[in-house]
Amino acid sequence: MAGPTGYEPLNTLKPVAEGIWLIDGPAIKSYGFPFPTRATVVRLENGDLWVHSPTELTDALRDELDALGPVKHLVAPNQFHYSYLNDWHAAYPKAALWGAPGVVERAAKHGVTLPKLRELQWDRAERPWSGQIKQLIVRGSRWHNEAVFCHKASRTVIVTDLIEALDTAKLPAHCRPFVWINGIDDSDGKTPPIIRWSYKDKAAMAEDLETMIGWGPERVILAHGRWYERNGVAELERAFRRVLKDHRWDKLIKHAKDKQAEQPKR
Repeated sequence: MAGPTGYEPLNTLKPVAEGIWLIDGPAIKSYGFPFPTRATVVRLENGDLWVHSPTELTDALRDELDALGPVKHLVAPNQFHYSYLNDWHAAYPKAALWGAPGVVERAAKHGVTLPKLRELQWDRAERPWSGQIKQLIVRGSRWHNEAVFCHKASRTVIVTDLIEALDTAKLPAHCRPFVWINGIDDSDGKTPPIIRWSYKDKAAMAEDLETMIGWGPERVILAHGRWYERNGVAELERAFRRVLKDHRWDKLIKHAKDKQAEQPKR
């Protein structure tokens, strides 16, 4: 039985805004560290349910979902978030399974065989939710492919591991130094260093982050830790400030050089 995460009640739908809910799931241990989990559910205009990063599926949660509508889309947004995918697929065999590049391969390395997934596109939303949920996979990493989304109607951005904001007060005392050292406590949630360091092409990463900010979100839902119920744009600016600062400075310098080159020579 999973211990408390601090985000109880678990395994139940929690309204976020019209047509969107979150599910706080049990903690998953990674290298002995208990990461709290969170799924997001969107009801599309045709009534179908879209589930991002599925967490533990209980009978009671399944009853809640079935009362909302048919589960038609299950999304593994990056190569770490597949733990419960097979359980959901068994419960909803007619649902389409979607995954970021690398999900199936990483699961196989860890002894988990996933059903065939439809690979998420890098720069546009899939047809079933096009026009309702914006989508892109943030470029620039050597190995981390994470799809980010924005539910347009509620102005809610949904990320997975690009921002983690763990509330240390909800964690066992021996886990807190890990969170502080990695700078992913809820007072200043951001990208964990091991993922941030994988982004060697910072310009490509920054361009996609600028696109996310341009979506103008009011909310930002995270898979791990405290999510942001308001001031979404400001939270994205804060979480990614290091990458954005360098990128914007480089753009400013380039613009100044281009303007200087345009000046007539005397």
